[in-house]
Amino acid sequence: MSSIVEPLVLDLVEWVAKQPRAYDEVMDAWRTSCPRLTIWEDALDRGLVRRETMAGGHLIVVATPEGRALLTECGRRS
Repeated sequence: MSSIVEPLVLDLVEWVAKQPRAYDEVMDAWRTSCPRLTIWEDALDRGLVRRETMAGGHLIVVATPEGRALLTECGRRS
């Protein structure tokens, strides 16, 4: 992972770890069309965040235990 992308992945995980976020909110904030900045995809592929379906089909994004552990390992609180 590039030195530019890794801090951004940590920023995303930290943001989601503070409170579950609506999927649409996450996509508005973190989706990009730049092939070199795949922050959302990297966090999802690495199992640091996941989508969950709430009652009524509402999608949210939460930090996984792996994501929280990475934050702790990198000196960021979860």
